[in-house]
Amino acid sequence: MGLEDLPESWTVWTEQRDGRVILAYRPDVFDADEFPAACLPTIYVTDGSRADRPGAGQYATAEWHATLFAEPEIELENETRESREAAVEAAVELAERFAAGEVDYRGAYREPREQYLDELDRLTGDDA
Repeated sequence: MGLEDLPESWTVWTEQRDGRVILAYRPDVFDADEFPAACLPTIYVTDGSRADRPGAGQYATAEWHATLFAEPEIELENETRESREAAVEAAVELAERFAAGEVDYRGAYREPREQYLDELDRLTGDDA
C-alpha cells in the first residue's frame, strides 16, 4: 500500500526529498476562505523526533511516524513504525479511517470550533 492508495478526499500536499510527506484532507473545502487557515486536517509522515520541546521534530530518528492532526496543535492519532514504507501504509490507513468517520476528532477539543467540526461531520458522514 502506498500514497497512490489514498482515499480520494486526501491529497499529497508535499513530498520532500528526505522522505517526509504531508497529506491534506479536502483542501478544496478547508481553503482558508470559510475556515481559518489552521483548519486543514493533515497527516505528517516523518522520521522527526516526537520529543516535547521546540524544534525537536527537525531531528531525524530511527523510527517513522504517521501523525494525524485536526489542526496544528490538535493531534488526533499517531502510528510509529520502523520504516518509511510502513509509516506510509499507516498514513493511508489513518486517511481511510478519517474519511470513513472512524476518528473521534471532537473529543480532542477543549474549546471546539463548532462550524469546522460540523463540516468534518458532514464530510465524513458522521453527522448524527
